[in-house]
Amino acid sequence: MTGKDAMPVGTMAGTPQVLLAHHLKQLKLPTILREYEKVARECAQGGVDHTRYLLRLIELELIDRERRTIERRIRAARFPAVKSFDTFDFNAIPSLNKMMVVELARSEYIMRRENVIALGNSGTGKTHVALALGLAACQKGFTVAFTTAASLVNQLMEARDERRLLKLQREMAAVKLLVVDELGYVPLSPTGAELLFEVLSQRYERGSTIITSNLPFEDWTQVLASERLTGALLDRLTHHATILTMNGDSYRLKQSTGRRRRGAEQNQASVLSDPDTGKILSS
Repeated sequence: MTGKDAMPVGTMAGTPQVLLAHHLKQLKLPTILREYEKVARECAQGGVDHTRYLLRLIELELIDRERRTIERRIRAARFPAVKSFDTFDFNAIPSLNKMMVVELARSEYIMRRENVIALGNSGTGKTHVALALGLAACQKGFTVAFTTAASLVNQLMEARDERRLLKLQREMAAVKLLVVDELGYVPLSPTGAELLFEVLSQRYERGSTIITSNLPFEDWTQVLASERLTGALLDRLTHHATILTMNGDSYRLKQSTGRRRRGAEQNQASVLSDPDTGKILSS
């Protein structure tokens, strides 16, 4: 056999399974390597032709590859916890517009380079919403970075001192979605506020930013220590933004109180009294 009809070198030599495993590893097709024998048996039993057999293997590889890619995006985002809207209790925060949040979960605002700002008192689920929107963005194919405001400022200060500030700023500008949690919990130094302003300003109409804060906009001056800087930052952040109002009773406090109440009820139920003596007996 010669010319275009010749088989590739190595195809007819050695054990086919060994060669196939080697080639699939070289081509970085681990799912096909793992599944081809099982799928071959299923297709043989179902009378599936070789083209559909190959199609099924390729589809499995693509599905698994997308899953691994999403997992890499989630790891790169550095979420403190992976949370979704499946575990969020919208009924606990009546002020939150559920339909608006569901729409945001589609991540189309990222394509429009718009922002999301969640405002409300402590414990109302702002971080959960930010994490869930970040997770949805990863699943939609966008790069995400999660940080707290205090941590981001510390990173920027350290980068400035180590002469790598421009590199870090470029990294922050490159992600499609930057999530800055807990703005307002820790007052910033004038230098820190200016560095944060630069990062957020560089993203204006270039990338999306999610910010959560326990302070209303009029109190942001307490954190940024400058009316001029606060005004300029809010002008950029709110120009193309969805504002989520999340005021109400602390969701975490409700959960904690509920756990304590259930614990007390269980302890009370475990205490029995002797009907003859009236003495208390622990179960």
